Amino acid sequence: MNAIKSIFIENKSRYGVRRVHKELIRRGYKVNHKRVQRLMHHSNLLGKRPKEKYCSYKGKVGKTADNIINRDFSANKPLQKWTTDVSQFNFSWGKCYLSPILDMATNEIISYDLALHPDLKQIKRMLDRAFKKFPRTPGLILHSDQGWQYQHVYYNSRLKEHGIIQSMSRKGNCYDNCIMETFFGRMKNEMYYGCEKEYTSFDQFSKAVEAYINYYNNKRIQAKTKWMPPVQYRIASMCSA
Repeated sequence: MNAIKSIFIENKSRYGVRRVHKELIRRGYKVNHKRVQRLMHHSNLLGKRPKEKYCSYKGKVGKTADNIINRDFSANKPLQKWTTDVSQFNFSWGKCYLSPILDMATNEIISYDLALHPDLKQIKRMLDRAFKKFPRTPGLILHSDQGWQYQHVYYNSRLKEHGIIQSMSRKGNCYDNCIMETFFGRMKNEMYYGCEKEYTSFDQFSKAVEAYINYYNNKRIQAKTKWMPPVQYRIASMCSA
């Protein structure tokens, strides 16, 4: 039992029965996984489980678009392909929702909005900030899932005003927008999971999100961007074009 507790604590409560059992075997113990399961449950050692995930799909409530991206997330220059989605964050004081736009060439977060409600006002604020930053984006593709926000006539018309081509994932297929899911996963691992109790209000979490995205865009180096932060990589790419 001490070995089980040690493995569980070492891995910060992230391991469930299967991984604890595999680690015990790796360390030379001969034990049945059912015994591990019984001992862990008896000691209330429960691994982290997937969090509740926000789903914006409500059926066909407006106009859907073709899947132009079709899992081709490659882009040879900035402002060629963008993607967007909404992710949910849970706290003791309630839930909030992050809606960002990400450039597939640079991984830069172009704009975002954090709100207590995933409504059309949130999408409007996000688009306003993106178009203020980049007023002219003709020919750019903006990819999303089939969430109700992206089927709405307001969203469709705003994209058309800016010459943006709309693309949508197939229904219920997260792999069609995995580049956005990757960002959400990275962000949550780096500043949210295990830290939920530190954010005691929406205002406090909002400031933390602002600080993280500023860090992510301007400080955090990535292999994809030749070990430059996204903003620096965008500037370098546009200067050399």
